[in-house]
Formats: sequence, structure tokens, C-alpha cells
Amino acid sequence: MEDLEIEIPHYFLCPISLQIMKDPVTAITGITYDRDSIEQWLQNSSAAAAVCPVSKQPLPRTADLTPNHTLRRLIQAWCTLNSVNRIPTPKSPLAKPHVTKLLREILHHAPSSGSLHALQKLDGLASESDRNRATIADAGAVKAMVSLVLNPECRTTGGVEHALRVLNLVWNHTPETTTKLLVRQNEGPLLHSLTWILNNSNSNSQQNQTTQAMCLANRVIGYASASLLERLEPEFFRTIVVRILESRTASKQARRSALQALVEACPWGANRAKIVEADAIHALIELQLDQMSSGEKLATELAFDLLARLCTSADGRERLVGHAAGLAVVAKRTLRVSAATDDRAVQVLGMVARYAAGKEEVLTEMLRVGAVTKLCMVMQADCAAYLKEKARGILREHSAFWNNSPCIAVYLLTWYPR
Repeated sequence: MEDLEIEIPHYFLCPISLQIMKDPVTAITGITYDRDSIEQWLQNSSAAAAVCPVSKQPLPRTADLTPNHTLRRLIQAWCTLNSVNRIPTPKSPLAKPHVTKLLREILHHAPSSGSLHALQKLDGLASESDRNRATIADAGAVKAMVSLVLNPECRTTGGVEHALRVLNLVWNHTPETTTKLLVRQNEGPLLHSLTWILNNSNSNSQQNQTTQAMCLANRVIGYASASLLERLEPEFFRTIVVRILESRTASKQARRSALQALVEACPWGANRAKIVEADAIHALIELQLDQMSSGEKLATELAFDLLARLCTSADGRERLVGHAAGLAVVAKRTLRVSAATDDRAVQVLGMVARYAAGKEEVLTEMLRVGAVTKLCMVMQADCAAYLKEKARGILREHSAFWNNSPCIAVYLLTWYPR
């Protein structure tokens, strides 16, 4: 028997998603949408350009959305009549007074079990939806959670993981001026607390806590003042390298956040020296060896960006060359990941070839691991003109040493004029 197609009444469909509405709400323009769709639409629109998708009338992002209970009941009755999965009755939107009450309980009873229970409830609410996260942020959750992270007594309880997760969930829903001011007021103690948390999250059960702490540390570094960034403690960098980059159990999110934080700290020469001293280059090479078969494009781009910055120093170049697989990894990843990775890889090879101590040994190693061949291939590949010119410059500079080497195919050397 042929399947019968059920015709869905057009007014049951959201004008944005064209799907049956689960939580129909009516905007001030008189048009009804599914709540998730219209909220996502308004969130992705700038404050000045927010308009009703159907009528094109101005629709402020803060405008009230009125639940259309009548239409929802009609949709539910139609679903039942036509044996379609019934649309569940949506939960009432989270009220700001309820969040304020939870925050008061958390701060008043911290670090007792009552505070932990309220914190778990807040974490669950923040995990449910963007709408909840916006309400929680509006109630001042960021400031409250920062105070918990700074509290030494709270750091030793299970509540710190919930506080960190709530912070990361609502961070982007809080005005940037508010989060930046809060970071600037507490940047030193906050980084010290996060470093302590990272150092003391040892068990596998605490890996989520490690991820949350590293994500928040990356956010703090992004907003921190120049005066703090230029005097970051060596312990901060050692913690990131040992607890995140060298850890086999660290999450991908934690590693990306760690790499971003280190890149943010690199403009200061003292920081680059501390990162190199923390043995970050060894950790980066080992990380690339582990991820050689994975598609972690962003992490590889960040790793090579950091590697290029660290190789501007003699100590950095020495540590790269000193690793048995250092130059081989750089050569292997060239022309295999992205244009950004190629740019940084060629930059690293150029600096190593020009400035590394024991130059003849380094140039021989570049031949042996295929780095010189990759430079020749860059000139043939569909790369940017400036990158081809950079590769040509490296080959030309050391042509006397590499010329007529059996490690390079003849056609690679004769494809372009040298």
C-alpha cells in the first residue's frame, strides 16, 4: 500500500525554519514564529538591522515574544489526530527573579552543600538553552561565578566545576564591557586561581573541570591588560604545557584554548622565552605526531602559528632542531593542512635554515627529511605568490649547499628558474 502524504496546514509552519512550530510565539509585528527560530534570527542580527523576517518591519532584539497558546494547542491536537509525534508543551521561560534567588543562595551559603545544590541547578538551567543563558547572564551570574572561583574554600569543593561551566556558558551573553571590566579588576588573582585549579585537576573524572578552567584562562588572557601579560609567571606556562599539551587525556577544546592563550602571550619577548623554557616546542612536535592522521585543522594552524613565533629566538630554533622529529614534522605538514599552516611552516624553515647553530648539519637534515623538496613543491603548488617567492628565496640562499643533491628530484630543481 502506498504511503499517504499528510498535508500540513501552512499556518503550523514557522516562516523561518519551515518546520512545524514547537513553541509558537507572536512578535510585535503580528507574525507568529517558532521561538527558537526567531530568537536565533534576532541574535544573529545587529541591533540596528533587526527586522521581522516576513513583514520587514523593525523588530528590536529586546522585543517581547508572546506565546501563542491557541495555535500550540491546535498543532498538538492535529498531531494527535494524524498520528504525528505530538509536540510537547514547552517549559515556561526562565524568570530572572528565580535566577537571582539561586545566585543569592549560592553566594550566601558557599561553600556548603546548600550552595552546591543551587549551583548544580543553575548549571543545569544554563545548559538547557540560549534563552536561559541570556537570562542568567542578565541576572549578574558572571560576577557571582568569578567570586566563587576566587574563593579558596570553593576551589577545593566539587562546586568549582559547575561555576566554571556556568561562566563559560554565559560569557558570550554578557556585554563585553562588563566582562572586560570584571577581568581587569581581578586578572591577577583569577589567573592564579585558574593555574591552581589546572594543577590540582589530576584524575580522569576531573578532565571536564580542566577543560572549563583552560577555556576561562584563555578568555582572561584575551581581556587582560598589557601590564599583566608582560609579567606572566613561568608557572602559568609550565602548567599549560604539562597539564594540557603533554596530557594524553586533555580534550580537543582544552588544547585549542591552551594554544590560543600561548599565542596571545607571544608578542612579549619575555613570554616567548618562558614558553620555550617550559618545553612547549617539544610538546608541540609530539602533539603533531599524535594528530598526524586527524583532521584537526584549527589546532594545527594554532600550533604552527605558535611554533613560528617561538622560532624567532635562538633557543626556540635550537629546541626545534634538537627534537629528532622537529624538522620532519614541519616538512610533513607543509601543503597538507591549510594555507595558514603553509605560511608558518615556510617561515619556520626559513628561520631555521638561516640562523640555526651548526648550519651545515641543519641544512643536511632539511635535505634528509624532505624539507627542501617541500620548498620546491611550494613553488609548483597553487599557493599565494608571496609564499612562492619566500620559498624561492630560501632555496636560492642555500643553493650552493643543496645543489645537485640526490635527495631532490631533478624535475623539482628545474621547474622554475632559480
